[in-house]
Amino acid sequence: MNAKLRRLLSWEGLLLAVLLLVAIINTNLAPAYVSLNNQINLFQLSIEKIIVALVMTFIIINGEIDLSVASVMGLAACIVAVLFEQGIPMELAIVVALLAGALCGAFNGFWVAYVGLPSLAVTLAGMIGFRGVARILIEDRSIGGFPAWFTALGQQPLVGPFPFSLIVFGCLFALAFVVLQYSGVGRLVYVVGHNAAVARYSGIDVARLKLGLFVASGLIAALAGILLAARLGAVRGNTADGFELDIITMVLLGGVSIFGGVGNLVGVGLSILVILNLRNGMSLLNVTGNVQTGVVGLLLILSVLLPNLAQIARERWQRRIVQRKEVPAEIETSVSS
Repeated sequence: MNAKLRRLLSWEGLLLAVLLLVAIINTNLAPAYVSLNNQINLFQLSIEKIIVALVMTFIIINGEIDLSVASVMGLAACIVAVLFEQGIPMELAIVVALLAGALCGAFNGFWVAYVGLPSLAVTLAGMIGFRGVARILIEDRSIGGFPAWFTALGQQPLVGPFPFSLIVFGCLFALAFVVLQYSGVGRLVYVVGHNAAVARYSGIDVARLKLGLFVASGLIAALAGILLAARLGAVRGNTADGFELDIITMVLLGGVSIFGGVGNLVGVGLSILVILNLRNGMSLLNVTGNVQTGVVGLLLILSVLLPNLAQIARERWQRRIVQRKEVPAEIETSVSS
């Protein structure tokens, strides 16, 4: 009973309560919210973001951050479009785009893991640089006219009512959950995120782990960019622009500490559901996109502030308990003397 109570009072329990509240409000204000088509559409409109949020969870738990994921998504989409326009088979264009994403991740990872530069600065430079390459490739044009099988991957159901991208997300979520929570690699991610110096002195190859995570981040971001191109049916230089805000918010709101070493995919999954349902409800109520972005930005601020305030309050409470235990001991010592 105590374990269940602690779980309900945890951050995941709070997210579950918020999710139920949002679902109830959406159901009362917009009856179309509960339809199966709307629930699938709820995921489909943000599927690329939540796919990247999975690998971003690993990055942030490891004590780093990757601000370039949205630019890598846009670059991969532009590479696919440009190569197809030049007559390259779409299958080969997809492979090249995935390799380009992995190279972008390796570029970030090298400077962070082996040179020792802060990931915030490196990936911020990558965000600007990769986006610039994407805009050079496309310029001010829009490239479309992709093969029917390619656009069907992003727009048509594949298994029952579920599209290909949603199936990919489900598989990746299951894989990421097992790796992070039950594998040796997952334990290393937590250990390095908690204290990289201690992990290094313990014989862990910290640089190799960080490089691998950034390569995975670039690869998954490229995959998400390709799926985005398939869903939209056309690509521009600003494709996926600004997606990093939603992606990072999903991870931090899920209880992952911005300082690393803390968090899990259960919380991130609940956070994803909260944000998607909140956005969906606002869309059904015809709330403008700017207001929706403002709400997500507010969630990002709260997701950083609230866990830290809770930690400060918990430490003060524990310190007060210790002081109360020490005072009687001092009194007893003085009386006996």
